[in-house]
Amino acid sequence: MRHFRSRLILIGCLFVAAACQPTNGIEVHRVKFTGVRQISASDLKDALATQPTSKLPFSRKNYFDRAKFEADLKRIQAFYADRGFPDARVTGFDIALNKTQTKVDITIDIAEGQPTIASSVAFDGFKGLPAARLQTLETRAPLEKGGRLDRSSVNSTRELAMNALRDNGFPYAKVTIAQQPTADPKKVAITFTATPGVEASFGPIAVAGNKSVSDGVILRELRYKPGDLYRRNILLQSQRKLYDLDLFQFANIQDLNTEQQPSEVPTRVTVAEAKHQRFQFSAGYGTEEKVRGEAQWHNLNFLGGAREFGLHARWSSLDRGVRSDFNQPYFFGSAFSLGLEGHQWYDDEPAFHERSSGGRVTLTHRISPRDTWSVTLNDEFESSTIANAALNDLTLRPQLIALGLNPLTGVQTGTLNSVAFDLQRSTAANPLNANHGYYVNAHLEQAGHWVRGTFAYSALAGEARGYLPAPLKTVLAGRLRYGTIRAPGGVESEVPFFKRMFLGGSDSLRGWGRYEISPLSGSGLPLGGFTMLEGAGELRMSLTDKVGAVAFLDLGNVWSSTWRVYLNDLRYDVGPGLRYATPIGPLRVDFGYQINPIPGLLVDGVPQTRRWRVHFSIGQAF
Repeated sequence: MRHFRSRLILIGCLFVAAACQPTNGIEVHRVKFTGVRQISASDLKDALATQPTSKLPFSRKNYFDRAKFEADLKRIQAFYADRGFPDARVTGFDIALNKTQTKVDITIDIAEGQPTIASSVAFDGFKGLPAARLQTLETRAPLEKGGRLDRSSVNSTRELAMNALRDNGFPYAKVTIAQQPTADPKKVAITFTATPGVEASFGPIAVAGNKSVSDGVILRELRYKPGDLYRRNILLQSQRKLYDLDLFQFANIQDLNTEQQPSEVPTRVTVAEAKHQRFQFSAGYGTEEKVRGEAQWHNLNFLGGAREFGLHARWSSLDRGVRSDFNQPYFFGSAFSLGLEGHQWYDDEPAFHERSSGGRVTLTHRISPRDTWSVTLNDEFESSTIANAALNDLTLRPQLIALGLNPLTGVQTGTLNSVAFDLQRSTAANPLNANHGYYVNAHLEQAGHWVRGTFAYSALAGEARGYLPAPLKTVLAGRLRYGTIRAPGGVESEVPFFKRMFLGGSDSLRGWGRYEISPLSGSGLPLGGFTMLEGAGELRMSLTDKVGAVAFLDLGNVWSSTWRVYLNDLRYDVGPGLRYATPIGPLRVDFGYQINPIPGLLVDGVPQTRRWRVHFSIGQAF
């Protein structure tokens, strides 16, 4: 066993050597441990102040500091004690300089010892809880029978037990922890004892801090009223709903319980209003949109009552137009809202150009913070024009007529009236750069028949995304999308051309350009299809606080038939990407390489032989 005295002398020599260096000191090249078997070595290393310099170029160098290292030796012992290893010790360490005495490798020897085990975990005094809630507490407590006596698990279990009581009418509940020794010195019996206190209900509600937002708007968002059984979780849900209004920069709900423990708990809602009129302007560049700019103005308390009204203008080479929207919250209930939208929009896609004028009405029901459904009525006038390359191909005239397009002008016009139903669930906290959770949605749409209009079709679409944190600051992300559209009697002209399906671009099958994947005409031009399947997988890794790298695999295709998918006909691409974090989402660069190119594909009327694409954009691909 190495002795600390000799090692401390070595540290002193190292400190003198560092002082003689012309730079900031001696760089820490590597830190490793011996004897670490029962805990995560990476977690232990992250807890230390002495860190090795990153191997990435241009990263900040870390230098050896004597005081920090001596504190780390004590920190290791405390780290183990918190995780149930009271006998863990640092038995020695080795510090090796390189030949030029500019870098050092540090090896720390650790004797972990045996952990202290919870021989039993009992809950006493919780008879006020419903049986199901008590069973949930016993089965899901972080501290388990047979588990290590981890300080974090013990404290988390105590908080969980206390909150279980406070969520069920006992605002003054307290929980104490008792440890009883057993015949085995490495095992202890743990008992969590509750003192529930008085069962209480909510009392009077006071509102403070609001100026232009009325008390009624605030009170209607609360999930409780005077006389309801006190529940701590209801306070948190109510506070979250106030923030969701976007009217307040600060919102807090405080219960005013006292040491006298009254049977009615008064609460105070304190808010600080945010700016209700907001103007935003942004500009950028992407490989598909080219130069883009957009401006938005919103009034978040239009005519009072937390109503929203906004105007949005956008211009890019891909799309441009203006849109207005109005939202009425609390539409016959706190969970419902009614949205109105009017727009004049122009889309300039590679395969077609489309003008849309009209509006929509949407009724949304927010079932929970994670789940919503909505019904939308659309009334729009549409005008689609096929790309010049297709119009100039005389062999396509029979197909243009079948698609409902004028064979001389390539134009299709009509009124689109439809009703759509959407259902979605999301547990992903950050939609711009999610790193955990999932998102699923389903979309049903019906046009024609009992919804009068020029066009008639039935459409179905669904999407699922998942995000899984992994070791080494990585995230595994995946997406699967499916969509199909059916015209009555198989008459293609009943489906507006802009509703046909295409894949390819910065957000799907990145080995191809935008809308380059679809059924082709006889000459090789993408004409869109009626069924689509698309999937993608990404390995996302953080390199620094701002920079990340991605490796991706995309797959998918579009078919001319309805419902049918041919898995042996999928297109694939792979590639790397870089991400740079910005306030509005990651700046993204992706390089996609086609594994199986599309034979005969024409892009801008020219045969396409290039098997790769580069995409610049903002936000993750999914």
